[in-house]
Amino acid sequence: MNTERDLSYRLYIQREENFSRTSYRQEFERYNDVSSGDINKVKENFIAVKKNFYEGKGTLSDDPVTNVRYHIIIATALVSRACINSGMNHDVAYTLSDIYIRRADKCQNADELIDILGEMQIDFAERMRKLKKQNIISIHIRKCIDYIYDHLHEKLTVKSVAEYLNINESYLSKLFMKETGRGFREFIIDAKINASKNMLIYSEFSQLDISLSLGFSSQSAFINAFRKATGLTPAKFRERYKY
Repeated sequence: MNTERDLSYRLYIQREENFSRTSYRQEFERYNDVSSGDINKVKENFIAVKKNFYEGKGTLSDDPVTNVRYHIIIATALVSRACINSGMNHDVAYTLSDIYIRRADKCQNADELIDILGEMQIDFAERMRKLKKQNIISIHIRKCIDYIYDHLHEKLTVKSVAEYLNINESYLSKLFMKETGRGFREFIIDAKINASKNMLIYSEFSQLDISLSLGFSSQSAFINAFRKATGLTPAKFRERYKY
């Protein structure tokens, strides 16, 4: 099937109607909030999206309900894969995805379908947050890990997090090692590297953009940390795994 004529026509209509799609970067950031377990951000995002759900979205079907359903199915598929890449068991992610897609398939109301989207994203985010805190006992370390994942874009130190938790810096460092089996800095680097993998696979961000968004001191520092953790440069990783 030759799609060139149809593509040219649709692009022309979109220009005439001043239609602008949601940016790839903005869309990806929402999926990254889910896979990082940032529940509060996911809820905030959904409130904003629900107010203008159709803004920036293409028409996938002439039937309004089917159109929304298709968008929900696509979002569910992308969220599940982002979560797998961040450590969720693939059987769990795919099965959870199946559950929400089947619910969407049976739903015949556009507003209810949009609510299913919000429920799905929060469900995945909650599971990712629990996954990242498995085997963690003390309330201090639970709060510490929550803070880390909510502030990956910042330059995090034991001192800054200890001040946030209002506890002794040395005590936090020792407790963190005891309960996670990893040093504080090692844990943060791993979290940043996992987030960067998502960005390399699912977005068009440059290496500089990624390094800045994740609080690395420089692009070279990001590349060195990534190579040390994965055995690949960010460019090679993107080339090998990007969809």
